[in-house]
Amino acid sequence: MSLLPGTAVRSPYREYILIKLKLEHLKTPKFMTTDALFEKLKHPNPHMRDRAMYEIADSRDENTIPRLVSILDDEDVVYRRAAVKVLGAIGEDAVPSVVDALLNSENVTVRGSAAKALAQIAINYPDLPFPEVGLQGLKAAINDANPVVHIAAVMALGQMGSSAFEILVESLKTTDNVAVQVAIVNALASVGDRRCVEVLTTFANDEAVDSYVRESATSSLSRLDLVMNYKRAE
Repeated sequence: MSLLPGTAVRSPYREYILIKLKLEHLKTPKFMTTDALFEKLKHPNPHMRDRAMYEIADSRDENTIPRLVSILDDEDVVYRRAAVKVLGAIGEDAVPSVVDALLNSENVTVRGSAAKALAQIAINYPDLPFPEVGLQGLKAAINDANPVVHIAAVMALGQMGSSAFEILVESLKTTDNVAVQVAIVNALASVGDRRCVEVLTTFANDEAVDSYVRESATSSLSRLDLVMNYKRAE
């Protein structure tokens, strides 16, 4: 997933942005400093932010990832979300630092943003196996006491396809948190794995399960069918 020169792996969205950058290069200062690029992440124009995001990712050094992680508690929501997207563009190289923030930060905003950054990495690199350290970090974050974090962790796992199936199912069966159960059955629909059918059907029909979870499982079965049909059509 590295974006270092010569790397062949690229996400479609990232390719799209890079093409735009080449077409619009005359509009951007040729030698913009790193500080100037980070300032552009606050720009009100989303296209300007996107250009800065991918320039930062492509020109990064050993200080880039720590600097981005440090922004995850920034009060400026636009700036914080832009940092999440840049970490997503960087990919696998960012995972260890993001997981460390997810599990060890005392700031709930940082932990929630870290989970979202891991989701962005999965979205940007859907054809690559997600690093095990990231999967295990998200598994641990499901037990975070704050709903901002544990719901974000479940949603992130839902972006990771079959590699997250066992983690989601284990958590579904062991948690007594109804909100987490509902989030997991919704995430299973996004996973698109045929094994999810049996799990969701079991929970939809189990009268010992909370009624809201059963209803959510029933709805997720319909969405799962759409997801699987879409994947077959690709």
